[in-house]
Amino acid sequence: MHAFKKAAMAILGVAALVSAQQAFAKTVKVTMTAMEVDIATNGKMVGGEDTMAAWTFDGTVPGKPVRVEEGDTVDFTLINPATNKNDHAMDFHAAQVSVLDEFAPVKPGTEKHFKFEAKVPGVFMYHCGAGPMVQHIARGMYGVIIVEPKDKKNYPKADREYVLIQQQYFPDVENYGAMLNDANAWKGSLINGKVLHYDPVHDPKGDHDVMEAKPGERVRIFFVNANINLPVALHPIASIWDRVYINGNPKNQLVGIQTYNVAVAEAVTVDLVTPVNDKAATGIAIVDHSMNAALRGAISVLVSKKDADPKKGKGELIILK
Repeated sequence: MHAFKKAAMAILGVAALVSAQQAFAKTVKVTMTAMEVDIATNGKMVGGEDTMAAWTFDGTVPGKPVRVEEGDTVDFTLINPATNKNDHAMDFHAAQVSVLDEFAPVKPGTEKHFKFEAKVPGVFMYHCGAGPMVQHIARGMYGVIIVEPKDKKNYPKADREYVLIQQQYFPDVENYGAMLNDANAWKGSLINGKVLHYDPVHDPKGDHDVMEAKPGERVRIFFVNANINLPVALHPIASIWDRVYINGNPKNQLVGIQTYNVAVAEAVTVDLVTPVNDKAATGIAIVDHSMNAALRGAISVLVSKKDADPKKGKGELIILK
């Protein structure tokens, strides 16, 4: 009888735990509209044009970040207006669904609705999966979904957070065959949609925004490699990654890393701690240490200073426009 009572109590305990987890889980509604528009790229710096005939989610490159908690249900709708010329689709790398159903192409004038549970914590790429996929990604249809872990025991709270998404820049977005077969078809690197987006040092115009933080702050970077063909050697010049969370999952943790190699379509969360000193400002450059990418656009400057903008790296400003 005693053994039976212990077993019954254990079952009740597990049931209560599952019930509590379900109570905290929520449904997050996300709607995106496929938009075929021209966007600014700073492409002239690498032999292209300053605008690109882009295919986008909601008119921006990258698309808006989606942020949920582990266990949440994402209730997603993709709208493809009748004014568009092309099919579009959505592939969430955080979803475990039927590729022929949820990720199916959406024709102009129609929409697609599906749900999925964000079961695995981490940072994941999303992108258009309509064919030819290489062209839809190269034209700008990509973004990030952040699935916050429930267990934050080994996941220190960050003072600021930023999203950086790197993508190869192809001046000729019509020639998707060259994107696959010509190693020289790409001419530069886009960070959040622009060449040298956050680097006023190497851009002669010098009018770019930069990331900011105060001395001694933990800065968390959610990084996505949205390149078509190339890995990224992610490195912080004048700093060291304090923590690297492979795929953004706290269970996959590395400490004190100089450079972390990010595969195509992989994402990673990396932390650095800004230096504390008497200087007015300290710069850290976050780069792809593959020099052909860094010197053609993949450099982002983080400035550490006492009067750092209190809004940057928080709320909607985890992606700087």
